[in-house]
Amino acid sequence: MEIQTDRLHNEDCIEGMSKLPPGCIDLAFADPPFNIGYKYDVYRDDLDDNDYLDSCDRWIGQVVRLLKDDGTFWLAIGDEYAAELKVLMQRQHRLVCRSWVIWYYTFGVHCKQKFARSHAHLFQMVKDPKRYTFEVDQIRVPSARQLVYQDARADPRGRLPDDTWILRPQDLREGFSGDEDTWYFPRVAGTFHEREGFHGCQMPEQLLGRILRACSREGEIVLDPFAGSGTTLAVAKKLGRRYLGFELSADYAQKIERRLSRICVGDRLEGAEEPLVSAPSTTDGKRWASTASTNTPNNKRATGSRQKLLPGL
Repeated sequence: MEIQTDRLHNEDCIEGMSKLPPGCIDLAFADPPFNIGYKYDVYRDDLDDNDYLDSCDRWIGQVVRLLKDDGTFWLAIGDEYAAELKVLMQRQHRLVCRSWVIWYYTFGVHCKQKFARSHAHLFQMVKDPKRYTFEVDQIRVPSARQLVYQDARADPRGRLPDDTWILRPQDLREGFSGDEDTWYFPRVAGTFHEREGFHGCQMPEQLLGRILRACSREGEIVLDPFAGSGTTLAVAKKLGRRYLGFELSADYAQKIERRLSRICVGDRLEGAEEPLVSAPSTTDGKRWASTASTNTPNNKRATGSRQKLLPGL
């Protein structure tokens, strides 16, 4: 059965996904509500724990059904349910965790009685640990040997990112390595050029770009069950992937459609790709920094393009 792609469906994702044939999706990325009381326009984000986990079980089940045998599923989730959902995906749905990435961001969510939240969890799950897409040469980054030590022994191709970047580059410039398993991408704050403005939980395009480049190929189908601000679909279109999205809110869906209508295949991704290159030091926060990356294949940005960064980013 041929499915129609490059579409956003304004409906509940469980109902919508149930209408699709099994094994039709190459890559799924989901950034669901975290059940922490966030104020969405039509969704209640404060369910009972059991109700929330039951809902997650049902929509994850649909994602697994739609994934091809060599497909990949990425889940973004907060601390509150990361452990439960990892166990659920592994034990109930028989997925295998290939990477547990920590996305560390500046402009964290400030809290009154706990340390400020500045990270989220990204789980890379596959059906078959011996057969799945992982395009290593699409996501290589400069190694510490290249960036910090100028070591002639460094592999000129760079290396794969690790799963955590633990320090901001401006805080400890000589100690920051842009190739670790905590990924440093700034959260899309209100003053950022790429912010769409209608959704408070917007993912950075560069973060999705890394995932789509690594785990899908041009022409393959990318699914987002919780389209939100439309970033997954926008990045998929820019990178030449086909896409399917679901969004419960009619208002959000309308604004996502407008966002997608402004995009063409091959457009550059918003945001700075390599934080060590793009982030200013705290002693020189107003400088202009190049956002061009010389080590990333298929980078659509022109060499020498520049972006003005905010002090302290």
